[in-house]
Amino acid sequence: MEMITGIPDGWPTDEEAALAVQDDLRGRVVLDEPGPPPGVGLVTGVDVAYDDERDVVVAAAVVLDAATLEVVEEATAVGRVAFPYVPGLLAFREIPTVLAVLDRLNRGPGTVVCDGYGLAHPRRFGLASHLGVLTGLPTIGVAKNPFTFDYEQPGVRRGDSAALLADDGSEVGRALRTQDDVKPVFVSVGHRVSLDNACAHTLALARRYRLPESTRHADALCRRALKIEANSP
Repeated sequence: MEMITGIPDGWPTDEEAALAVQDDLRGRVVLDEPGPPPGVGLVTGVDVAYDDERDVVVAAAVVLDAATLEVVEEATAVGRVAFPYVPGLLAFREIPTVLAVLDRLNRGPGTVVCDGYGLAHPRRFGLASHLGVLTGLPTIGVAKNPFTFDYEQPGVRRGDSAALLADDGSEVGRALRTQDDVKPVFVSVGHRVSLDNACAHTLALARRYRLPESTRHADALCRRALKIEANSP
């Protein structure tokens, strides 16, 4: 697999610089748009995986027809890890390669669903928000595990939810039950989508399984691409 992206000129190289960029971009998150309705147009799942031995990151994007959940396009990209590991700043490691894989798509991407966080982030600016601000696309964060926020367990039925609460009591996301009697996922706004709509999208994408189909397809493609990269000369 060809290396198609490197670290952009001027990309932050230390925590102080990254925090300054994060502070600037966070103010550009759009929170007053409802976003596209579920089941309409295209939805793209994005995921990343690392080859630590080669210091590279693989990104995958899978475009689904939102109505049928059929795959209409997919792409992968490989790039250098763009930033050291710092909790709360993981997006800086991944964003250049994620942008590269989105650029490889011939259509869409419509609404982007990230395997991670948006506002449900210690600094209110996870990968979904970062990606949304840089691209202008409506983005949603759907994480498998909670971050640092308090929440009550939602009810046991599909569609039940409970607020993810910050220290000041504000709602930054929701623990959402996507199937009866399974662990919830953790949904947060990225950019240009309301929280109600983000949850509705998540349920529309999770018709049979706990995780949205966008995430399931992107994760599987990412794993296949990582295996190919690891076996390449």
